[in-house]
Amino acid sequence: MDQPAAESRKWTLEPETEYRFELDPGTSLAVKLLRGQAEVFGAELAEAKPYLFGCECKAAIFTWQGCTIEVTGRPSTEYVSDETPMSAYANLHIALEQMRVRALSALNGSSDEDDENRDENPSSRRAEPPRVLIVGPEHSGKTTIAKILTNYAVRAGQGWSPLLVNMDTTEGGWVVPGTISAAPVHSPIATYSPANPLGSAATSAPMVLSSNALVPLVYWYGHPSINRNHLLMERLVRTLGHHVDYKWDADPECRVSGLIVDTPASFASSSSAVDHRHQVIKSCVESFKINVILVVGHEKLYVEMQRLYGTQLNIIKIPKSGGVVELDFSYRERVFNYQLHTYMYGQVITAPPGVADATLGGEALTDLVLAPSSTVIKFDDLTIYRIGAETMAPTSALPIGAPRVVSEMQPVLVDPSQPGSGLLNAVLALLQPFNPDENERYDEELLDLPVMGFLVVTSIDVPNRKMTILAPNQGSVVGRTALIGSFEWQEQ
Repeated sequence: MDQPAAESRKWTLEPETEYRFELDPGTSLAVKLLRGQAEVFGAELAEAKPYLFGCECKAAIFTWQGCTIEVTGRPSTEYVSDETPMSAYANLHIALEQMRVRALSALNGSSDEDDENRDENPSSRRAEPPRVLIVGPEHSGKTTIAKILTNYAVRAGQGWSPLLVNMDTTEGGWVVPGTISAAPVHSPIATYSPANPLGSAATSAPMVLSSNALVPLVYWYGHPSINRNHLLMERLVRTLGHHVDYKWDADPECRVSGLIVDTPASFASSSSAVDHRHQVIKSCVESFKINVILVVGHEKLYVEMQRLYGTQLNIIKIPKSGGVVELDFSYRERVFNYQLHTYMYGQVITAPPGVADATLGGEALTDLVLAPSSTVIKFDDLTIYRIGAETMAPTSALPIGAPRVVSEMQPVLVDPSQPGSGLLNAVLALLQPFNPDENERYDEELLDLPVMGFLVVTSIDVPNRKMTILAPNQGSVVGRTALIGSFEWQEQ
């Protein structure tokens, strides 16, 4: 029996206002632009096309010129606000756009002869593309600002493809939590679910939106807090920065688009007695050659950044949106489950009854359902490491003169047969193969290998030395290497 059509409501938005909504678990919302112009975090909506939102999404439909939208479904919260920081964000985008244009002009106007004198030319040194680090406390909307600035850049009509870097290991970015990653963005990032906060990426299975087939470079940190192993985090940041340099050396036109780095709340303040955030921020600034730091809604942090970097970089304070929602621990747990489930099974959001031809981010609901494989493997088929000891006491807590037995950077082999292995329900990062050239191998190569996919250990059979793994595809893992962190996932 067909369900009755859900209630539809029309909202008329005045210029520079936004319709904000929040969804409950298990509900969805369809928004259709009937007239005018509207956007979701910088991604423009097409007229007469229903846009679907789900998985407890919290978002806003903003309009510069005014619009009428039709909303189908029942959000837990919905209202229209005329107090938005979008004008400030748009002005910031214009300033960043000017930096890109100057950088492109310098690139196109420089001959080999000019390049020899480039260091002597102050204007050439000033013509640097924007390399932006966004910092701010929890619940300040940093990821939203990163998406807005990225979407405005790719919508500018100049062919920009800015590099978006996710440093927040508490959210999945394009893949799963526990990672840092970077990807060049060629078309606007869609917002429809917190399971895909930065849009959909091409994975090992055909789960991709065709307009934005992002292929991020991913590294596994494995923990939600940067203080868990700050030395590993700093090394991964430097490694990711080196790969960005390689890409830009090979593609100067991509370099002029610049990059935008989204950071975790722990960069703004730390609840830990041992605070390593300044070392990690410094690694980001140096590795990505940051020239602009955006501080979102935090006066003390702004003063701190001015004191540390004010003489070298542009430090800009930008307002926090009043629409930012404070997220509790249980919500974050549910989002973590959404992200892992989406990685394994794809994104499934059921449209409200009566809504036909709904889209996710403007694309038809196709190729978004996966069939992961559950495979039984031998213990010896997969080599698993943990970086550093499972629980690492600070050096100050060790007896005077006592050396640390296991360093923070030392790979420790995990034995699945041991009771304390921690493998059951663990999320494992499957690494790319080692360099086949033995002359190019080095002792710490394991720490610098990118991730090519993720597995979950669903059961362990110690007597038969076998375990069952869940993965998005059926590729063999025999002879491969994986890393374990502190993240676990169980199907609900």
